[in-house]
Amino acid sequence: MFERVLIANRGEIACRVIRTCRRLGIRSIAVYSEADRDAQHVRQADEAWPIGGPRPADSYLRVAAILDAAKKSGAQAIHPGYGFLSENTAFSRACREAGIVFIGPDPESIEAMGSKSAAKALMAKHAVPLVPGYNGDNQDNAFLAAQAHKIGYPLIIKPSAGGGGKGMQIVRGDAEFPEALATAQRVALAAFGDASMLLERYIEQPRHIEFQVFGDRHGNIIHLGERECSAQRRYQKVLEETPSPFLTDETRAAMGAAAVAAARAVDYVGAGTVEFIVGPQGDFHFMEMNTRLQVEHPVTELTHGVDLVEWQLRIADGEPLPLAQDEVVSRGHAIEVRLYAEDPEQNFLPGSGKLQALRLPAPSRHVRIDGGVAQGDTVTIFYDPMIAKLIVWDANRPQALERLRQALAECEIAGPKSNIAFLERLARHPAITEARIDTGYLDRHLDEFVAGHSEPDARTLFAAATAALLHDEAHVAANPADPHSPWASADAWRVGHAGKRVVAFTRGEARFEIEAHGHAGDYRLRHGDSTCDVRGARLDGNALSARYDGEAERYALRADARRVLLHDAAGRRWRLDRAAAYAWASKGATGGNQVIAPMPGRIVLVKARPGDKVDEGQELLVMEAMKMELALKAPRAGTIESVSAAQGEFVEADAVLVRFAS
Repeated sequence: MFERVLIANRGEIACRVIRTCRRLGIRSIAVYSEADRDAQHVRQADEAWPIGGPRPADSYLRVAAILDAAKKSGAQAIHPGYGFLSENTAFSRACREAGIVFIGPDPESIEAMGSKSAAKALMAKHAVPLVPGYNGDNQDNAFLAAQAHKIGYPLIIKPSAGGGGKGMQIVRGDAEFPEALATAQRVALAAFGDASMLLERYIEQPRHIEFQVFGDRHGNIIHLGERECSAQRRYQKVLEETPSPFLTDETRAAMGAAAVAAARAVDYVGAGTVEFIVGPQGDFHFMEMNTRLQVEHPVTELTHGVDLVEWQLRIADGEPLPLAQDEVVSRGHAIEVRLYAEDPEQNFLPGSGKLQALRLPAPSRHVRIDGGVAQGDTVTIFYDPMIAKLIVWDANRPQALERLRQALAECEIAGPKSNIAFLERLARHPAITEARIDTGYLDRHLDEFVAGHSEPDARTLFAAATAALLHDEAHVAANPADPHSPWASADAWRVGHAGKRVVAFTRGEARFEIEAHGHAGDYRLRHGDSTCDVRGARLDGNALSARYDGEAERYALRADARRVLLHDAAGRRWRLDRAAAYAWASKGATGGNQVIAPMPGRIVLVKARPGDKVDEGQELLVMEAMKMELALKAPRAGTIESVSAAQGEFVEADAVLVRFAS
């Protein structure tokens, strides 16, 4: 077995590989950019080497710098993780030429599957089912338009060199095709350096089901079952699970055989994933093969009782596969979701900033956390804003979903916005619980999963106020030196009448005030026209119990001097920030005379010029930040006075990009 392995990646996957290396007694070597000098993967590795600037192109994508670090550190092998250089043919070949083992497939296999069009041609030769489409070399726009018309609509445009859904466009008619093609080409060129496209018939309401395959250098290739990844938003996976609740045993066997045939077609070695698009009637078609470990590999590990990274290391060292196909056994059900620093209520705008609080459930045989950051770390603007992966396992799917809901309820992220509340709604939604979600469902029904501008009801506010009062009474003392003094009680007592306290919360721009009389768990509360008698309230850890107008209720919550985080009776998450009782100033309207950058990023397209007359909502610029394209639109109708950004320019957050004439 290798003695020293360099991990050519960062964040969660680097930390995950380090854990397996440590268990196997392998010395782990990390690399890091300037932005990651204090990152968790640097702290957890046995040693770490700097490789350049904060942008991926200046560090994690620099083949020469990574190989130089490998040579200087004495690494015998390089694990690429996923993303960055994990599917880069040139990197795999450069490792071979440098005498360093690439823990992954041979460059020839990566190359064969790296082009979607070439891969589809190869799959056709090996009788792997394909979706009708065009994947040829002729990339003339007019020719592609003619092919699209021939294939028929709806169809999907895909970057030939890409993955992860980047650049894909759905087109439903000839008139839409030219603009959709231009968008796909622009994104593909920026993300992959290749604007080649392929066209496919778009299967309505499809499912995305992939098979984990593994090969060794002794001619053995097996699969370890499927993962269903149909819960997607803009082609990005949101929830992954195994086994698929949709597949029959017959279809599962046929898809597994097709996945092995696809891997055998390229003499595959190591971990890979064969992805299929599956129609409502169970018909399945090859989509692509990812020649690396997948983000969602933990669900396969939990149900099969294996460590796929250990398998990668052993196979790269020349060992045979530890199991034959008939020895592969799956037990129970596993589900994974990804916790992101993003704001679902602002079109999932990626976030950045310091993690002021990061609370995750304790790992157990039912709950696994794969993370790459800790409380106090900073989510930077330069990389994917994933904070952690939450994976749960139980004996069957209903129990696993309940485990997921319980685990999500224990999560809290403060600092950048997060998608936890979105994931909680997802885990309770009938489309998930009834296993009928398809890849387009979230995009068609996004309002069912995003809270929007909804406000908590009076009972939720009364529960939050009760928790705040109990917290303050337990932590605030006027004379802590004498706990028996009447002045040591924070109960608003005064001569002549019962004291009144005001508990104030804010949520976004909204402010909520609750008047409170009483103390020590017995209160009379009022919010607007609603009143409530609270009796016997107690805070026990992260649970509040009390009688509200005679009805006993229990809430899961956390309360401190800054905020109250609670789940209401329907399981909805509410975060209410504490505010000063008698100090309130609305931010008010910001006006509509300018467009500002919502976060740091690069301008990729400028559509507005001074003097242009535009409509409200018209797209003025497109910027790229944290692996996403963001469309910046006109806040109102009017005339453009000035444009302060140019294509290719990097801008800071809150920079004024466009001004309107008054």
